Amino acid sequence: MTLKDVLPGKLGFGAAPLGNMFRAIPEAEALATVEAAWNDGIRYYDNAPLYGAGLAELRMGEALAGKPRDEYVISTKIGHVILDEVEDVGARDLGEKSGVFAHGLPNKVLHDYSEDATLRSIEESLKRLRTDRIEIVWVHDLAQDFYGDEWIGLFESARKGAFRTLDRLREEGVIKAWGLGVNKVEPIELLLDLKEPRPDGFLLAGRYSLLDHDRALQRVMPMVAEHGLGIVVGGPYSSGALVGGPNFEYAPAKPAILDKVARIKAIAHRHGVSMKAAGLQFSLANPAVAAVIPGASQPSRIAEDRAALNEVVPADFWRELRQAGLINAAAPLPGGA
Repeated sequence: MTLKDVLPGKLGFGAAPLGNMFRAIPEAEALATVEAAWNDGIRYYDNAPLYGAGLAELRMGEALAGKPRDEYVISTKIGHVILDEVEDVGARDLGEKSGVFAHGLPNKVLHDYSEDATLRSIEESLKRLRTDRIEIVWVHDLAQDFYGDEWIGLFESARKGAFRTLDRLREEGVIKAWGLGVNKVEPIELLLDLKEPRPDGFLLAGRYSLLDHDRALQRVMPMVAEHGLGIVVGGPYSSGALVGGPNFEYAPAKPAILDKVARIKAIAHRHGVSMKAAGLQFSLANPAVAAVIPGASQPSRIAEDRAALNEVVPADFWRELRQAGLINAAAPLPGGA
């Protein structure tokens, strides 16, 4: 079974905003957003304990309570265990994500990729999500952007602990698939170079977007395709920068990024193309991509994402982006443009 066999569609729901990412989202608004996704027909929901120190999972569990469990797929992540004790949220060291969930719960976050922590994390996610099973488990943030130069040592810890544990859980039928959920390509390359264990795919956030895809095209996308695996693309709008937001990669966008956005937007405007359509359809055009999971914190965003997915984008738009040097020459384009 491949990742594409497990996923119910090309468009999923990224739950990071439900953990009060960047801002405090009212409970009613968070629940209404998930309800809008359900009504739209979205049946894949990605979560993580790190998102608001359990808050996103609690809200997802509340929102999906009573929905037919056989009709949707859930993925969540291990590596960050949420404790009962509280801590100073502002003092947390979350690498490049520090401060992103400042409005989340104050529960202490423990970083641990051992077998025991993996099993504990899954058990606690099941409780927060109010479900009896999780189809996909991603090993979260096992990369330099989160841990600096210590990430290699933690990767080895995960190889002996989390990876083997998730392999076993899949063989036992407890989960259907597992892989890494990261913002960098290097951990994926490293894992694919190992003879064992064998992941089913990856959640790659931010590295296969219209604004940033060169590095992923060099090795990761071909390697994933060669292994017959799949990629779930997270952050297709690059933390909002692509669609007019102020942030890129969890921080204020730099002038070079804002200039690239402006150049893409000018071409999009000439062809009558929305920036969301450009972002979603570019990511999905790569045959290695199984699904894309934009985050949403307002119900209206769901309709926008669906419209973007269905929007007819002229081939000349993609050709002009490539001619302008805004898309890598090796990137597959929608419709074979």
